[in-house]
Amino acid sequence: MRGGTCVTKLLLRMFIRNQNPQEPSTRAAIGKLSGVVGIVCNLLLAAAKLAIGILAGAVSVMADAMNNFTDAASSIVTLVGFKLAEKPADSEHPYGHARFEYLSGLAVAALIVVIGFELAKTSLNKILNPTAVAVSLQLMLVLVASMAVKLWMCLFNRKLGKLIDSTALLAVSADSRNDVIATGAVLVAALVEKLTSLPVDGYMGMAVALFILYSGANLAKQTISPLLGEAASPELRQNIVKVLEGNDRVLGWHDLMVHDYGPGQRFASIHVEMDQKEDPLVCHEIIDDMERLCLEKHQVHLVIHYDPVVTDDPEIQATKEAIEAILTAFDPRLTLHDFRMVRGTGHSNLIFDVAMPHDMAGQKAGIKKRIDDTLQKEGGGVYHTVITFDLVD
Repeated sequence: MRGGTCVTKLLLRMFIRNQNPQEPSTRAAIGKLSGVVGIVCNLLLAAAKLAIGILAGAVSVMADAMNNFTDAASSIVTLVGFKLAEKPADSEHPYGHARFEYLSGLAVAALIVVIGFELAKTSLNKILNPTAVAVSLQLMLVLVASMAVKLWMCLFNRKLGKLIDSTALLAVSADSRNDVIATGAVLVAALVEKLTSLPVDGYMGMAVALFILYSGANLAKQTISPLLGEAASPELRQNIVKVLEGNDRVLGWHDLMVHDYGPGQRFASIHVEMDQKEDPLVCHEIIDDMERLCLEKHQVHLVIHYDPVVTDDPEIQATKEAIEAILTAFDPRLTLHDFRMVRGTGHSNLIFDVAMPHDMAGQKAGIKKRIDDTLQKEGGGVYHTVITFDLVD
């Protein structure tokens, strides 16, 4: 597919002026390019297959043609989605309109499912009332050419999707890959009927329809997930943490939350621990710099909450380390943060948060009991714990 790669590079040079994929304008231009290419290619393929399918009486070929019409409609939705996602924030949508990219994917999924049901009905009728398929050289050439074009579209959209980290374009790429498989099934049906006279056309049409339904369901799952508010990817979390760990004044961090309002519109908050002896004005400047760096490098609007911590009290440090050891022994995934000691005349309150994975939510009482029992045994009952449990990804 070296020739296909050259075509992809040529299209990018011709229609994408700014080659920086981090720029919102570049992202929109690449998305719209994918939509236009998809519309043109799919309409040409659909017209050719529909003409050949009608002449040959091949329902599987006509089903494949309808799939291409669906793909053309999907490309229109993708094009409109990227166009609408460009709209700047306004008073009604202060976080912008970038989620239109996700909504376009959901609309495509719904369209695919509807067409899949219609094709399944047509194929069932062909199974119950089989008719012969007129296999011709033209039919074979159209199907082979379709597979070649769809394979190129798969690679084209995969390259663009990875370039701008777009789940919508990667879904389009996967759909094109599926089309290669579906058209291959149609080609097999035509050959089988030609060589054996077995009426398999309706069955292959049904297989194509079921494959379309399966693809639509998977696409719906992929697009609904970010709309519902999925967890940030491990790569994004690591990128944010690297920004913080690049400053030696940061002693620790916790409570990272990321809100995704669409590509290029991600907002995050995190708590950062610094020595209480540090000048607050200096800490404020450091935090501003980290927030700015995160936006420049990773397009994430980060808000950092400053947590001053005591680092020079031997009792606090020893008690904190003892509780950390208890947590590690219970489960290495448990971590501690926001540790404070409030001293009283009869006892001291230990106030802290324990971060735990969701699958341990039912073990809160057991964890607190383990900590309290160990402190009672080793500390003589002078410590009372006030624990807040945080569920984290």
